[in-house]
Amino acid sequence: MSHQTGIQASNDVKDIFASAKSGDEYRVLKIIIEDEQLTLAASKKASKKWDLEYDALVLPLLEDSVPCYILYRLDSSNNQGYEWIFIAWSPDSSDVRNKMLIAATKATLKSEFGGGHIKDEIFGTIKDDINLNGYKKHLISQAAPLPLTAAEEELKQIRLNEVQTDISVDSKYQTLQGVAFPIHDDAVTALKNFRDKEINYVQLQIDFEKEVICLCSTEPTELRDLPLRIPKDFARYHFFLYKHFHEGDCLESTVFIYSMPGYKCSIRERMLYSSCKNPLVEMVENKLKIEIEKKLEIENGDELTSEFMYEEVHPKQHAHKQAFPKPKGPQGKRGCRRITRLPADGDEDDN
Repeated sequence: MSHQTGIQASNDVKDIFASAKSGDEYRVLKIIIEDEQLTLAASKKASKKWDLEYDALVLPLLEDSVPCYILYRLDSSNNQGYEWIFIAWSPDSSDVRNKMLIAATKATLKSEFGGGHIKDEIFGTIKDDINLNGYKKHLISQAAPLPLTAAEEELKQIRLNEVQTDISVDSKYQTLQGVAFPIHDDAVTALKNFRDKEINYVQLQIDFEKEVICLCSTEPTELRDLPLRIPKDFARYHFFLYKHFHEGDCLESTVFIYSMPGYKCSIRERMLYSSCKNPLVEMVENKLKIEIEKKLEIENGDELTSEFMYEEVHPKQHAHKQAFPKPKGPQGKRGCRRITRLPADGDEDDN
């Protein structure tokens, strides 16, 4: 599409483009299509800030019935040099052929000039589209979100209920990714104390009315007490410091327990606790730097026996499965005679 019309920039225009991009000699360039070439029709030098002389330099270059291109240099720059505004002027009163040419050759001109230098692009059919106010309106419209379809509006509402991923453990309410419920400051303080081993148990719950994950309990808890901490009618999150011996060493392992007593909880409660679980664990591990040795999901506290906990934290390695030897056939019996090859023609019996 970039060379659809076959119209190219003349050598003089290419030289001017190179000079314009490498310095501040030109403020504005007007390019027209003449004799099947892109030709320079006018140029102006800069004398003021770009916005103070924009209208005075651009608007006189616009003819009522003749399409053209305008390249206007800004005072800002990028890693390639000065940044430019690319303007395609195609007035309604111009004939159809010229409109088609100016539209079809636009990509060629941008390629010849260098797309990396073009910061903004404007198309106009009246001068109000292109003057300084029109350019500012263009910038506002570019920054505004595009109109959404019904499906996109629904998705937007879903995302509004999700949480930003920028988590700061020093904020009053901690934001969790994926759900709209933050974690309360008291809960964060308790988790920090748990990390520093000042306490050995933290229980968290979701306050559905306030839509906050908040602290429920930090009661000192031994392993024998842990089943009693698991509510039978409500879901909870638990962080437990599991102290035990393993291979002669005394270890302290952090265990995260998500307790959900089956269908005794409402569908809403099950969904919200399930949705909050992974973001909560991610925040605890990545932001609070609490290393979780084991993550468990249980229905009731009766499952939390000492044997169960030990085997979950230190699972047994599967022993190598020994292959059984192939049994020998019966002694003294060869079984039925089997054909191992097709008989040759000469081996057949003559009957």
